[in-house]
Amino acid sequence: MIFDFHARRHPGLPGVLTAAGIDRALVSAGGLIDLDRLSVQLDDGGRAAVGAANEDVAALCARSAGRLLPCFFADPVRDVPSYRERAGDFRGLEISPAVHGFELADPGVHELVTIAAAHRHPVYVVTTARPGSRPADLARLARRHPGSTFVWGHCGHTGLGFAGLAAIAPVPTILAELSGCLTVTARAAVDRLGASRVLFGTEFPLQHPSVELAKLAALPLTAAQRHAVTWANACRLLNEEM
Repeated sequence: MIFDFHARRHPGLPGVLTAAGIDRALVSAGGLIDLDRLSVQLDDGGRAAVGAANEDVAALCARSAGRLLPCFFADPVRDVPSYRERAGDFRGLEISPAVHGFELADPGVHELVTIAAAHRHPVYVVTTARPGSRPADLARLARRHPGSTFVWGHCGHTGLGFAGLAAIAPVPTILAELSGCLTVTARAAVDRLGASRVLFGTEFPLQHPSVELAKLAALPLTAAQRHAVTWANACRLLNEEM
């Protein structure tokens, strides 16, 4: 069984997952800004005051007979009230310093994380190299909210997030998600964090699931480790039966 912890809303998502042999997925909105701008903001900073199509995500998941679970993509500046109102209809929270240009110590972030904790939602974050949104800042946020669970998306934003692994390793409430990172980084995540703190994801449609499945197959995982990374950890975080 395989649970994709990080896919984006796309009309072809169910069929692609089926073809790849992936059973379930946590789904967020995507395409908030174009990739040229996103790549600039990852490096140089910047804010896009854009909203996510969370209602469309919820509708797609509602048609999936439970196969797809919706994740609320929130801007800490604008979306605290809407997340508070709609959190019960979603299963996770995603925040993006790269898209919305905030720091992880900002008041709106703490409000969102507090709401997420009340609903037992994991909080998905891709860190950047910018001060205020680095892996060390995520570790500080997690320590401030010990009742929350965080997911470090893509093992950072470079593919080679070894320094980030060192920053999050002492904080047991942060898990690492593998989509987009190098094989050597994925292996290090399992070795340094333990398989119970690692999650399989694809980032479809930006990454084809076959690429991430090939990376998974290249990792020297035991059957128990593979089950944890591809299924059990996601079910535990999302309060789903294993």
